[in-house]
Amino acid sequence: MKPRYSFLIKPINIIIDILIINIIVYFIKDRNYINLSFLLYVNLVWLLTSYYTNYYKVYRTTGGLKILNLIFGQFSIFILSFFTFFSLFREGYIINKQFVSLSLILGSLFIAKFISLYFLKTYRRFGNNFRNVIVFGSNKSAKNVANLFIKRQDLGYRFTGFFSDKESKETKYLGTITDGLLYLEKDSIDEIYCEVNSISRQQHKELRQFCNTHKIDFNLIPENKAIYSKKFELEYYGTLPILKRRKLPFEMIETHIIKRIFDILFSIIICVFLLSWLLPILWVIVKIDSKGAFFFKQIRDGVDGKQFCCYKIRSMKTNSLSHKISATKNDKRITKIGAFLRKTSLDELPQFFNVLKGDMSVIGPRPHMNIQTEKYLKEIDHYIVRNSVKPGITGLAQVSGYRGEVQKKSDIENRVRLDVFYIENWSFFLDIKIIFQTLISVFKGEEKAY
Repeated sequence: MKPRYSFLIKPINIIIDILIINIIVYFIKDRNYINLSFLLYVNLVWLLTSYYTNYYKVYRTTGGLKILNLIFGQFSIFILSFFTFFSLFREGYIINKQFVSLSLILGSLFIAKFISLYFLKTYRRFGNNFRNVIVFGSNKSAKNVANLFIKRQDLGYRFTGFFSDKESKETKYLGTITDGLLYLEKDSIDEIYCEVNSISRQQHKELRQFCNTHKIDFNLIPENKAIYSKKFELEYYGTLPILKRRKLPFEMIETHIIKRIFDILFSIIICVFLLSWLLPILWVIVKIDSKGAFFFKQIRDGVDGKQFCCYKIRSMKTNSLSHKISATKNDKRITKIGAFLRKTSLDELPQFFNVLKGDMSVIGPRPHMNIQTEKYLKEIDHYIVRNSVKPGITGLAQVSGYRGEVQKKSDIENRVRLDVFYIENWSFFLDIKIIFQTLISVFKGEEKAY
Protein backbone atom coordinates (compact mmCIF):
# COMPACT_ATOMS: atom_id res chain seq x y z
CA MET A 1 0.00 0.00 0.00
CA LYS A 2 1.27 3.46 -0.87
CA PRO A 3 2.53 5.57 2.05
CA ARG A 4 0.06 8.11 3.42
CA TYR A 5 1.11 11.57 4.47
CA SER A 6 -2.28 13.27 4.77
CA PHE A 7 -2.05 13.05 8.56
CA LEU A 8 0.72 15.67 8.38
CA ILE A 9 -1.53 18.31 6.82
CA LYS A 10 -3.21 19.32 10.08
CA PRO A 11 0.00 19.58 12.18
CA ILE A 12 1.69 21.59 9.42
CA ASN A 13 -1.24 24.03 9.25
CA ILE A 14 -1.19 24.42 13.04
CA ILE A 15 2.55 25.14 13.06
CA ILE A 16 2.20 27.71 10.26
CA ASP A 17 -0.62 29.52 12.08
CA ILE A 18 1.30 29.57 15.38
CA LEU A 19 4.35 30.97 13.58
CA ILE A 20 2.22 33.71 11.99
CA ILE A 21 0.77 34.71 15.36
CA ASN A 22 4.16 34.84 17.10
CA ILE A 23 5.95 36.68 14.28
CA ILE A 24 3.29 39.41 14.15
CA VAL A 25 3.23 39.79 17.95
CA TYR A 26 7.03 40.01 17.96
CA PHE A 27 7.25 42.78 15.35
CA ILE A 28 4.32 44.81 16.74
CA LYS A 29 5.50 44.42 20.34
CA ASP A 30 6.36 47.19 22.76
CA ARG A 31 9.97 48.04 21.89
CA ASN A 32 11.00 48.18 25.52
CA TYR A 33 9.31 45.07 26.76
CA ILE A 34 7.88 41.75 25.54
CA ASN A 35 5.72 39.81 27.93
CA LEU A 36 6.14 36.05 27.61
CA SER A 37 2.92 35.45 29.52
CA PHE A 38 1.04 37.29 26.76
CA LEU A 39 2.71 35.17 24.05
CA LEU A 40 1.89 31.99 25.97
CA TYR A 41 -1.69 33.18 26.48
CA VAL A 42 -2.24 33.96 22.79
CA ASN A 43 -0.82 30.60 21.68
CA LEU A 44 -2.86 28.60 24.18
CA VAL A 45 -6.05 30.51 23.34
CA TRP A 46 -5.58 29.83 19.63
CA LEU A 47 -4.92 26.12 20.15
CA LEU A 48 -7.76 25.60 22.63
CA THR A 49 -10.33 27.52 20.58
CA SER A 50 -9.29 25.73 17.38
CA TYR A 51 -9.86 22.41 19.14
CA TYR A 52 -13.27 23.56 20.38
CA THR A 53 -14.40 24.98 16.99
CA ASN A 54 -12.89 22.12 14.92
CA TYR A 55 -11.06 24.81 12.94
CA TYR A 56 -8.57 22.34 11.47
CA LYS A 57 -11.10 19.63 10.62
CA VAL A 58 -11.17 20.44 6.92
CA TYR A 59 -11.31 17.49 4.58
CA ARG A 60 -11.09 16.94 0.82
CA THR A 61 -14.81 17.45 0.34
CA THR A 62 -15.41 20.26 2.84
CA GLY A 63 -17.29 23.05 1.03
CA GLY A 64 -16.38 26.73 0.97
CA LEU A 65 -19.39 27.75 3.10
CA LYS A 66 -18.42 25.26 5.82
CA ILE A 67 -14.86 26.63 5.81
CA LEU A 68 -16.14 30.21 6.17
CA ASN A 69 -18.31 29.12 9.11
CA LEU A 70 -15.28 27.53 10.78
CA ILE A 71 -13.23 30.69 10.23
CA PHE A 72 -16.00 32.92 11.60
CA GLY A 73 -16.42 30.79 14.74
CA GLN A 74 -12.69 30.53 15.41
CA PHE A 75 -11.95 34.21 14.81
CA SER A 76 -14.92 35.39 16.92
CA ILE A 77 -13.79 33.49 20.02
CA PHE A 78 -10.15 34.44 19.44
CA ILE A 79 -11.01 38.18 19.19
CA LEU A 80 -12.92 38.09 22.49
CA SER A 81 -10.11 36.16 24.19
CA PHE A 82 -7.47 38.52 22.77
CA PHE A 83 -9.05 41.66 24.23
CA THR A 84 -9.98 39.91 27.46
CA PHE A 85 -6.28 39.71 28.28
CA PHE A 86 -5.95 43.52 28.22
CA SER A 87 -8.62 43.98 30.85
CA LEU A 88 -5.97 42.75 33.28
CA PHE A 89 -3.21 45.15 32.15
CA ARG A 90 -2.73 48.82 31.25
CA GLU A 91 -3.20 49.35 27.53
CA GLY A 92 0.11 49.49 25.69
CA TYR A 93 2.06 47.83 28.50
CA ILE A 94 2.07 44.43 26.85
CA ILE A 95 1.71 45.34 23.19
CA ASN A 96 1.09 48.55 21.26
CA LYS A 97 -1.68 49.03 18.67
CA GLN A 98 -3.76 46.05 19.69
CA PHE A 99 -6.33 46.59 16.95
CA VAL A 100 -3.60 46.79 14.25
CA SER A 101 -1.83 43.69 15.50
CA LEU A 102 -5.08 41.70 15.79
CA SER A 103 -6.12 42.75 12.27
CA LEU A 104 -2.75 41.65 10.90
CA ILE A 105 -2.99 38.31 12.72
CA LEU A 106 -6.50 37.51 11.51
CA GLY A 107 -5.84 38.79 7.98
CA SER A 108 -2.68 36.70 7.69
CA LEU A 109 -4.36 33.61 9.11
CA PHE A 110 -7.30 34.04 6.72
CA ILE A 111 -4.96 34.29 3.72
CA ALA A 112 -2.84 31.36 4.95
CA LYS A 113 -5.97 29.22 5.27
CA PHE A 114 -7.03 29.71 1.67
CA ILE A 115 -3.49 29.53 0.28
CA SER A 116 -3.04 26.11 1.91
CA LEU A 117 -6.41 24.94 0.54
CA TYR A 118 -5.58 26.23 -2.94
CA PHE A 119 -2.16 24.56 -2.83
CA LEU A 120 -3.67 21.22 -1.79
CA LYS A 121 -6.32 21.33 -4.51
CA THR A 122 -3.70 22.20 -7.14
CA TYR A 123 -1.35 19.52 -5.83
CA ARG A 124 -4.13 16.93 -6.05
CA ARG A 125 -5.22 18.13 -9.48
CA PHE A 126 -1.79 17.10 -10.76
CA GLY A 127 -2.31 13.56 -9.44
CA ASN A 128 -0.68 13.79 -6.02
CA ASN A 129 -1.98 13.01 -2.53
CA PHE A 130 -4.69 10.83 -4.05
CA ARG A 131 -6.83 8.08 -2.56
CA ASN A 132 -7.83 5.00 -4.56
CA VAL A 133 -11.59 4.42 -4.46
CA ILE A 134 -14.07 1.91 -5.85
CA VAL A 135 -17.86 2.03 -5.88
CA PHE A 136 -20.27 -0.81 -5.19
CA GLY A 137 -23.54 -0.33 -7.08
CA SER A 138 -24.72 0.88 -10.47
CA ASN A 139 -27.79 2.94 -9.65
CA LYS A 140 -28.02 6.64 -10.46
CA SER A 141 -26.67 7.82 -7.11
CA ALA A 142 -23.64 5.51 -7.39
CA LYS A 143 -22.92 6.73 -10.93
CA ASN A 144 -23.20 10.35 -9.77
CA VAL A 145 -20.53 9.76 -7.15
CA ALA A 146 -18.28 8.02 -9.67
CA ASN A 147 -18.70 10.90 -12.14
CA LEU A 148 -17.87 13.39 -9.40
CA PHE A 149 -14.56 11.63 -8.69
CA ILE A 150 -13.71 11.65 -12.39
CA LYS A 151 -14.58 15.31 -12.97
CA ARG A 152 -13.28 16.81 -9.71
CA GLN A 153 -9.61 15.87 -9.81
CA ASP A 154 -8.88 18.53 -7.19
CA LEU A 155 -10.58 16.33 -4.57
CA GLY A 156 -7.73 13.85 -4.87
CA TYR A 157 -9.78 10.70 -5.52
CA ARG A 158 -8.61 8.18 -8.12
CA PHE A 159 -11.71 6.27 -9.22
CA THR A 160 -10.67 2.71 -10.07
CA GLY A 161 -14.05 1.32 -11.11
CA PHE A 162 -17.35 -0.04 -9.83
CA PHE A 163 -18.80 -3.44 -8.99
CA SER A 164 -22.42 -4.43 -9.30
CA ASP A 165 -24.47 -7.60 -9.66
CA LYS A 166 -26.21 -5.84 -12.57
CA GLU A 167 -23.97 -6.30 -15.58
CA SER A 168 -22.90 -3.15 -17.38
CA LYS A 169 -21.09 -2.36 -20.66
CA GLU A 170 -19.38 0.70 -19.19
CA THR A 171 -15.58 0.64 -19.31
CA LYS A 172 -15.22 1.13 -15.54
CA TYR A 173 -17.38 -1.92 -14.74
CA LEU A 174 -15.10 -4.47 -13.05
CA GLY A 175 -17.48 -7.26 -12.07
CA THR A 176 -19.97 -8.46 -9.47
CA ILE A 177 -20.07 -7.63 -5.77
CA THR A 178 -18.31 -10.94 -5.06
CA ASP A 179 -15.60 -9.99 -7.56
CA GLY A 180 -15.25 -6.72 -5.65
CA LEU A 181 -14.49 -8.54 -2.40
CA LEU A 182 -11.74 -10.50 -4.16
CA TYR A 183 -10.47 -7.31 -5.79
CA LEU A 184 -10.08 -5.64 -2.39
CA GLU A 185 -7.75 -8.41 -1.25
CA LYS A 186 -5.43 -7.91 -4.24
CA ASP A 187 -5.31 -4.16 -4.88
CA SER A 188 -4.47 -1.14 -2.73
CA ILE A 189 -7.79 0.61 -2.06
CA ASP A 190 -8.17 3.48 0.42
CA GLU A 191 -11.95 4.02 0.36
CA ILE A 192 -15.04 2.22 -0.85
CA TYR A 193 -18.48 3.70 -1.53
CA CYS A 194 -21.57 1.51 -1.38
CA GLU A 195 -24.99 2.32 -2.80
CA VAL A 196 -27.26 1.05 -0.04
CA ASN A 197 -29.80 -0.71 -2.29
CA SER A 198 -27.17 -2.52 -4.38
CA ILE A 199 -25.73 -4.85 -1.75
CA SER A 200 -27.29 -7.43 0.55
CA ARG A 201 -27.08 -7.31 4.32
CA GLN A 202 -24.54 -10.15 4.33
CA GLN A 203 -22.40 -8.41 1.70
CA HIS A 204 -22.61 -5.19 3.70
CA LYS A 205 -21.41 -7.04 6.81
CA GLU A 206 -18.52 -8.66 4.92
CA LEU A 207 -17.43 -5.30 3.48
CA ARG A 208 -17.57 -3.60 6.89
CA GLN A 209 -15.51 -6.34 8.53
CA PHE A 210 -12.95 -6.29 5.72
CA CYS A 211 -12.63 -2.51 5.91
CA ASN A 212 -12.25 -2.54 9.68
CA THR A 213 -9.52 -5.18 9.47
CA HIS A 214 -7.59 -3.52 6.64
CA LYS A 215 -8.18 0.10 7.72
CA ILE A 216 -10.14 1.06 4.60
CA ASP A 217 -12.64 3.92 4.85
CA PHE A 218 -16.19 2.65 4.36
CA ASN A 219 -18.87 5.06 3.09
CA LEU A 220 -22.53 4.65 2.18
CA ILE A 221 -24.29 6.36 -0.71
CA PRO A 222 -27.82 6.88 0.68
CA GLU A 223 -31.03 6.70 -1.29
CA ASN A 224 -32.22 9.74 0.62
CA LYS A 225 -31.08 12.01 3.45
CA ALA A 226 -31.87 9.51 6.18
CA ILE A 227 -29.12 8.68 8.64
CA TYR A 228 -28.90 4.90 8.84
CA SER A 229 -26.50 4.59 11.74
CA LYS A 230 -25.12 6.72 14.54
CA LYS A 231 -21.69 5.64 13.30
CA PHE A 232 -22.23 7.63 10.12
CA GLU A 233 -22.63 11.33 9.42
CA LEU A 234 -24.12 13.07 6.42
CA GLU A 235 -21.77 15.03 4.19
CA TYR A 236 -22.28 16.65 0.84
CA TYR A 237 -19.95 16.28 -2.12
CA GLY A 238 -21.27 19.36 -3.86
CA THR A 239 -24.99 18.58 -3.83
CA LEU A 240 -24.59 14.80 -3.51
CA PRO A 241 -25.36 13.33 -0.05
CA ILE A 242 -22.83 10.80 1.26
CA LEU A 243 -22.95 8.88 4.53
CA LYS A 244 -19.39 8.86 5.88
CA ARG A 245 -18.29 6.82 8.85
CA ARG A 246 -17.67 9.08 11.80
CA LYS A 247 -14.00 9.39 12.70
CA LEU A 248 -13.19 7.41 15.80
CA PRO A 249 -11.27 9.17 18.59
CA PHE A 250 -8.03 7.26 17.91
CA GLU A 251 -8.15 8.24 14.25
CA MET A 252 -7.50 11.84 15.29
CA ILE A 253 -3.94 12.91 16.04
CA GLU A 254 -5.01 15.12 18.96
CA THR A 255 -6.23 12.01 20.84
CA HIS A 256 -2.76 10.44 20.65
CA ILE A 257 -1.11 13.71 21.72
CA ILE A 258 -3.42 14.12 24.74
CA LYS A 259 -3.00 10.48 25.80
CA ARG A 260 0.78 10.56 25.39
CA ILE A 261 1.18 13.75 27.44
CA PHE A 262 -1.04 12.31 30.17
CA ASP A 263 0.78 8.95 30.09
CA ILE A 264 4.17 10.61 30.53
CA LEU A 265 3.08 12.98 33.31
CA PHE A 266 1.12 10.33 35.22
CA SER A 267 3.92 7.73 34.91
CA ILE A 268 6.59 10.19 36.07
CA ILE A 269 4.50 10.97 39.17
CA ILE A 270 4.06 7.24 39.91
CA CYS A 271 7.76 6.48 39.34
CA VAL A 272 9.04 9.38 41.45
CA PHE A 273 6.59 9.29 44.35
CA LEU A 274 5.77 5.56 44.52
CA LEU A 275 8.14 3.25 42.65
CA SER A 276 11.31 5.05 43.83
CA TRP A 277 10.84 3.71 47.38
CA LEU A 278 8.39 0.81 46.92
CA LEU A 279 10.34 -1.22 44.35
CA PRO A 280 13.47 -1.58 46.57
CA ILE A 281 11.29 -2.83 49.43
CA LEU A 282 9.47 -5.30 47.16
CA TRP A 283 12.81 -6.43 45.69
CA VAL A 284 14.02 -7.48 49.15
CA ILE A 285 10.74 -9.24 50.00
CA VAL A 286 10.52 -11.12 46.67
CA LYS A 287 14.16 -12.21 46.90
CA ILE A 288 13.68 -13.52 50.46
CA ASP A 289 10.49 -15.36 49.47
CA SER A 290 11.87 -17.29 46.48
CA LYS A 291 14.84 -17.63 44.15
CA GLY A 292 14.83 -16.00 40.76
CA ALA A 293 14.85 -12.64 39.02
CA PHE A 294 12.89 -9.74 40.50
CA PHE A 295 11.44 -8.61 37.17
CA PHE A 296 9.45 -10.99 34.99
CA LYS A 297 9.75 -10.13 31.28
CA GLN A 298 7.40 -11.38 28.59
CA ILE A 299 7.06 -10.56 24.89
CA ARG A 300 3.56 -9.33 24.07
CA ASP A 301 1.78 -7.73 21.14
CA GLY A 302 1.48 -3.95 21.13
CA VAL A 303 -0.13 -1.42 18.80
CA ASP A 304 -0.44 -2.67 15.20
CA GLY A 305 0.97 -6.03 16.26
CA LYS A 306 4.44 -4.66 17.13
CA GLN A 307 5.92 -6.78 19.88
CA PHE A 308 7.49 -5.39 23.05
CA CYS A 309 8.93 -6.66 26.32
CA CYS A 310 6.30 -6.30 29.07
CA TYR A 311 7.63 -5.89 32.63
CA LYS A 312 6.07 -7.31 35.79
CA ILE A 313 7.28 -8.20 39.27
CA ARG A 314 7.83 -11.96 39.39
CA SER A 315 5.00 -13.58 41.32
CA MET A 316 5.65 -17.23 40.44
CA LYS A 317 8.38 -19.75 41.02
CA THR A 318 10.65 -19.99 38.00
CA ASN A 319 8.99 -22.47 35.62
CA SER A 320 8.97 -23.48 31.94
CA LEU A 321 5.23 -22.84 31.47
CA SER A 322 5.15 -19.17 32.45
CA HIS A 323 5.11 -18.04 28.80
CA LYS A 324 2.51 -20.60 27.74
CA ILE A 325 -0.12 -20.92 30.48
CA SER A 326 -1.61 -18.00 32.39
CA ALA A 327 -2.27 -18.17 36.11
CA THR A 328 -5.28 -20.12 37.35
CA LYS A 329 -7.07 -20.24 40.69
CA ASN A 330 -4.96 -21.97 43.37
CA ASP A 331 -2.04 -22.13 40.92
CA LYS A 332 0.85 -23.91 42.68
CA ARG A 333 3.40 -21.88 40.72
CA ILE A 334 2.40 -18.68 42.56
CA THR A 335 4.56 -17.82 45.59
CA LYS A 336 3.16 -16.57 48.90
CA ILE A 337 4.34 -13.02 48.25
CA GLY A 338 3.29 -13.42 44.62
CA ALA A 339 -0.30 -14.09 45.67
CA PHE A 340 -0.34 -10.80 47.59
CA LEU A 341 1.26 -8.93 44.69
CA ARG A 342 -1.32 -10.27 42.24
CA LYS A 343 -4.24 -9.64 44.60
CA THR A 344 -3.23 -5.99 44.99
CA SER A 345 -2.04 -5.64 41.36
CA LEU A 346 1.37 -4.47 42.65
CA ASP A 347 3.02 -6.90 40.23
CA GLU A 348 1.84 -4.66 37.35
CA LEU A 349 3.63 -1.51 38.61
CA PRO A 350 6.80 -1.94 36.48
CA GLN A 351 4.61 -1.48 33.41
CA PHE A 352 4.81 2.26 34.05
CA PHE A 353 8.32 1.89 32.60
CA ASN A 354 6.67 0.42 29.50
CA VAL A 355 4.42 3.48 29.38
CA LEU A 356 7.39 5.87 29.56
CA LYS A 357 9.08 3.91 26.76
CA GLY A 358 5.95 4.33 24.63
CA ASP A 359 5.09 0.64 24.36
CA MET A 360 2.00 0.92 26.54
CA SER A 361 -0.53 3.44 27.78
CA VAL A 362 -1.92 3.86 31.30
CA ILE A 363 -5.39 3.00 29.97
CA GLY A 364 -6.07 0.59 27.12
CA PRO A 365 -6.83 -3.06 26.29
CA ARG A 366 -4.73 -5.43 28.39
CA PRO A 367 -2.03 -7.23 26.36
CA HIS A 368 -2.36 -11.01 26.30
CA MET A 369 0.34 -13.64 25.98
CA ASN A 370 1.28 -14.20 22.33
CA ILE A 371 -0.03 -17.75 22.37
CA GLN A 372 -3.42 -16.45 23.56
CA THR A 373 -3.45 -13.67 20.97
CA GLU A 374 -2.91 -16.17 18.15
CA LYS A 375 -5.82 -18.26 19.44
CA TYR A 376 -8.27 -15.39 19.98
CA LEU A 377 -7.54 -13.82 16.59
CA LYS A 378 -9.03 -16.95 15.00
CA GLU A 379 -11.93 -17.43 17.41
CA ILE A 380 -13.18 -13.97 18.48
CA ASP A 381 -14.78 -11.41 16.16
CA HIS A 382 -13.20 -7.94 16.16
CA TYR A 383 -10.32 -9.12 18.36
CA ILE A 384 -7.85 -7.49 15.99
CA VAL A 385 -9.42 -4.08 16.69
CA ARG A 386 -7.69 -4.16 20.09
CA ASN A 387 -4.34 -3.96 18.31
CA SER A 388 -5.22 -0.58 16.79
CA VAL A 389 -4.28 1.19 20.05
CA LYS A 390 -1.55 0.82 22.65
CA PRO A 391 -2.23 -1.81 25.33
CA GLY A 392 -2.85 -0.48 28.82
CA ILE A 393 -1.93 -1.21 32.41
CA THR A 394 -5.64 -1.19 33.14
CA GLY A 395 -8.73 -0.83 31.00
CA LEU A 396 -12.49 -0.68 30.81
CA ALA A 397 -12.82 -4.47 30.67
CA GLN A 398 -10.73 -4.89 33.83
CA VAL A 399 -12.74 -2.41 35.92
CA SER A 400 -15.95 -4.02 34.60
CA GLY A 401 -15.06 -7.40 36.12
CA TYR A 402 -13.43 -9.09 33.10
CA ARG A 403 -9.85 -9.65 34.17
CA GLY A 404 -7.61 -12.58 34.98
CA GLU A 405 -8.26 -16.13 33.85
CA VAL A 406 -10.51 -16.81 30.84
CA GLN A 407 -12.68 -19.69 32.00
CA LYS A 408 -15.25 -19.65 29.20
CA LYS A 409 -15.59 -18.09 25.76
CA SER A 410 -18.01 -15.41 26.98
CA ASP A 411 -15.24 -14.04 29.27
CA ILE A 412 -13.00 -13.11 26.36
CA GLU A 413 -15.96 -12.06 24.19
CA ASN A 414 -17.09 -9.56 26.83
CA ARG A 415 -13.53 -8.36 27.33
CA VAL A 416 -13.16 -7.69 23.60
CA ARG A 417 -16.60 -6.05 23.48
CA LEU A 418 -15.63 -3.59 26.22
CA ASP A 419 -12.21 -2.95 24.69
CA VAL A 420 -13.81 -2.11 21.33
CA PHE A 421 -16.33 0.13 23.10
CA TYR A 422 -13.45 1.98 24.76
CA ILE A 423 -11.66 2.45 21.44
CA GLU A 424 -14.79 3.77 19.72
CA ASN A 425 -15.91 6.01 22.59
CA TRP A 426 -12.66 7.24 24.15
CA SER A 427 -12.56 10.49 26.05
CA PHE A 428 -10.08 11.95 28.51
CA PHE A 429 -12.72 11.82 31.26
CA LEU A 430 -13.34 8.13 30.55
CA ASP A 431 -9.63 7.50 31.22
CA ILE A 432 -9.85 9.40 34.52
CA LYS A 433 -12.95 7.41 35.49
CA ILE A 434 -11.18 4.09 34.76
CA ILE A 435 -8.18 5.16 36.88
CA PHE A 436 -10.44 5.91 39.86
CA GLN A 437 -12.34 2.63 39.39
CA THR A 438 -9.02 0.77 39.26
CA LEU A 439 -7.90 2.33 42.56
CA ILE A 440 -11.21 1.36 44.17
CA SER A 441 -10.83 -2.22 42.86
CA VAL A 442 -7.28 -2.44 44.27
CA PHE A 443 -8.44 -1.46 47.77
CA LYS A 444 -11.62 -3.54 47.66
CA GLY A 445 -9.95 -6.57 46.15
CA GLU A 446 -10.96 -8.44 43.02
CA GLU A 447 -12.27 -12.01 43.01
CA LYS A 448 -10.36 -12.82 39.81
CA ALA A 449 -7.09 -11.17 40.94
CA TYR A 450 -5.09 -14.35 41.37
